[in-house]
Amino acid sequence: MTVDVYALHAQVSAWLRASRKNILKLMAEPLYVATKSNRNDLVTNVDKQNQVFLTNQIKAAYPEAHIEGEEGTADKIDRLDGLVFFVDPIDGTMNFVKQQAHFAVMIGVYQDGKPVYGALMNVMRNEIIAGGPALPARLNDALLPAVPDLDLADGLLGVNGPMHAKNRLHVGDIAMASSGARMSGSAGMEFMEIALGHQIGYISYLKPWDVAPGMAIVSGMGVVVTRPDGQAIDLLQPGLVVAATPKAHAEILKQMQAD
Repeated sequence: MTVDVYALHAQVSAWLRASRKNILKLMAEPLYVATKSNRNDLVTNVDKQNQVFLTNQIKAAYPEAHIEGEEGTADKIDRLDGLVFFVDPIDGTMNFVKQQAHFAVMIGVYQDGKPVYGALMNVMRNEIIAGGPALPARLNDALLPAVPDLDLADGLLGVNGPMHAKNRLHVGDIAMASSGARMSGSAGMEFMEIALGHQIGYISYLKPWDVAPGMAIVSGMGVVVTRPDGQAIDLLQPGLVVAATPKAHAEILKQMQAD
């Protein structure tokens, strides 16, 4: 199936704006919070309801597509054949619960394992960054400039908090070698900062729905996204992700592999 990426962008943008209205409405009502794997791994009624909404939109528009979603209302995929949508209904749930800010809604679309399209919505700022290999990256449909290819020392770096604190894979040292570490608690927010040219990269342990949307966008902007050993990202498995502009990416991997 050949996907019209511009038509897809119009559809996804409409879904995200509708989901934003639903989220803002639900935020005015009592919030129901539960834990998943640990006390800091949260899920809310808003996550669940938004995933159902987005999944229904996708199924209606692309009935042949497979859907991988964070909250378990979509089919668990075991292969990347055909059209696959990755959905994160609230990325940064802890931020959503504690701050009611700094969270995103994310959709990534892949065809036979290759990126087609990604969209990230900063809900509280009403901003959508979208793009892909065949769709120039844009912020609310205003085209974004090219991302500068800076050295590690010349840019801010998004990092995973525990990895930075415990210097796992030298992430603390790498952050010190950059212009400064940033920790947002949301993969979507980190990929937005990269696409905007505000950060040179991001290092964290991510699930497929965390990385797929942002990776699809920055893949068309010259940003390199790999595992710490330089291997390609397997969207069937969680794992460590290094996303950075080329010069910074090479330096990060060099430092990660140093002993």
